Amino acid sequence: MPLPIDPSAVTHGIQLAVAPVFLLTAVSGMIGAVAGRLARIIDRARAVENQARASQDNEFLARAYTELGELRLRGRIANGCIALLTLCAFLIGLTIIFLFLGETTDFQGNKLAVAGFLCGVGCFLLALLCFLVETVIATRLLNFHLLKN
Repeated sequence: MPLPIDPSAVTHGIQLAVAPVFLLTAVSGMIGAVAGRLARIIDRARAVENQARASQDNEFLARAYTELGELRLRGRIANGCIALLTLCAFLIGLTIIFLFLGETTDFQGNKLAVAGFLCGVGCFLLALLCFLVETVIATRLLNFHLLKN
């Protein structure tokens, strides 16, 4: 059964749904930045593990073990950040669908659209907090190494 769709309603629906798309651009940029940090964390952990395997110095091994623990924590935070960003993108995508359907059909999804958008923004804010925490831990680790030398 074909749906009667008003072209002006479709145009307005697209205009309404475009605003949340800008948040998707920010999310994709953040995912790229966090994924890059995660890759660096993994590379550093592999380097420290290789150095630890080749070392017999107990003091170095203790420092390496501490650094690996910090790197593991940073990796978990980065993974959590990526998960929050992915959930944010999913919720924003649902928001776009609900807004478009609400404008072009009889679908009454305004409350769902608002809830999806607010939850998406909440996930984005939590991801930003994770990003901040991870960078603070990385900086603290850097300061620790500067004090040791």
